[in-house]
Amino acid sequence: MPLVPPVSSHVPDHEPDAERVRAQLTDLLSIASIGGSADEVGIQRHLAESARAEGWDVHTWDVDLADLTSRPDFPGMEVDRDSAVGVLARIPGSGGGRTLLLNGHTDVVPPGDRGAWQLDPFQPRTVDVAGRECIVGRGACDMKAGFVAAWEAVRMVRDAGIPLRGDVLIAPVSGEEDGGLGTFALIAEMSAQELRADGCVVPEPTNLDLVPANAGALTFRVRIPGAAVHASRRTEGVSAIDKFVPILHALADLESSRNTDVDPLMSVWPIAYPLSFGTVSAGDWASTVPDLLVAEGRYGVALDEDIAHARAELEEALARTCANDPWLRDHPATIEWWGGQFASGRTDPKSAIVQAVAEHATRGMDHRPNMYGGPYGSDLRLLTGLAGIPTVQFGPGDTSYAHAPNEYVAIDDVLTCASILADVIVDFCR
Repeated sequence: MPLVPPVSSHVPDHEPDAERVRAQLTDLLSIASIGGSADEVGIQRHLAESARAEGWDVHTWDVDLADLTSRPDFPGMEVDRDSAVGVLARIPGSGGGRTLLLNGHTDVVPPGDRGAWQLDPFQPRTVDVAGRECIVGRGACDMKAGFVAAWEAVRMVRDAGIPLRGDVLIAPVSGEEDGGLGTFALIAEMSAQELRADGCVVPEPTNLDLVPANAGALTFRVRIPGAAVHASRRTEGVSAIDKFVPILHALADLESSRNTDVDPLMSVWPIAYPLSFGTVSAGDWASTVPDLLVAEGRYGVALDEDIAHARAELEEALARTCANDPWLRDHPATIEWWGGQFASGRTDPKSAIVQAVAEHATRGMDHRPNMYGGPYGSDLRLLTGLAGIPTVQFGPGDTSYAHAPNEYVAIDDVLTCASILADVIVDFCR
């Protein structure tokens, strides 16, 4: 296994502890914290105890699901939960400085086809990828490695004995993957505790680039009616599958039109605001013409676009398609907006937190990181939109490996991220 190259830090005489980082990341990856599972709650409690062991001030609370989910601005949820736990660790400064929030989600998506994994997705292991030491496991890239890097950065500043005037807050949150429950609850709790932050870094996988903006993403469900009949006389019925075809083409056209002129921050992506279907189901018997098709999809929201406007564009495209079809004109397809409803969000690239991360990343990596908007929804939009906290994403790992089998992250990128974030903490909070 190749050695991890040394990481240069501007926190005097202190570097990330590679063994400590490996151990913590392995520990967290061994917890199958899939959204809605008992381990999603368990990893939050585990991190609360770990933070207390570090000597940090730790506040925990049971999330009031009934209250939060009833609020008109609740961001949505796609899995069933009967409990959730909030955790906020605080490293107090001496006073008079800026407060920095480090926010990272601990929930992961399901592993999918376990046969596509070389080993158990929740038994992390190190592998050599193109001569680099990497760790494999569900959540390695998205985003336990980034969270560990942020945690290590706080330890580095502490170990170096550097006094800070501002507070450092570190918040593991749950429910990000399916809407943002954890950060929504965090914002409510910080308000109740009269805590505020002047900037936030979310160490999502950005390949150590800067992401100060995210597109939105809305989950939707389309129901397309047909008329059932025995398959031997299919021309006397109406197949819901056949009626899905013109809708599919119409929404592809809508996706194309919505991506003809995009914000410059999003121009790096071939499709900045994707529209796609993830599940399609129809019929209940092989020899029966299906009388219902249900398709669930994901719809990209443009930067600064109002969610109501985005929904209206898709609803109008669906209505036009139905109006042009003799069957659907009288039996129109219906749409339901459910699950995660991610608005877009952005932070001014000239803000203090973005500039601090850019400066220290440039110095720590000997090149200026790229800056662009992410085509995916994230908690950034809650932190900027609801809490008014300037937020930037910066972390190890590439999103092309997120949610994929054999998801991995390079250890040296985790250490580099930790080193840079340590410098950001000192700069921002001192």
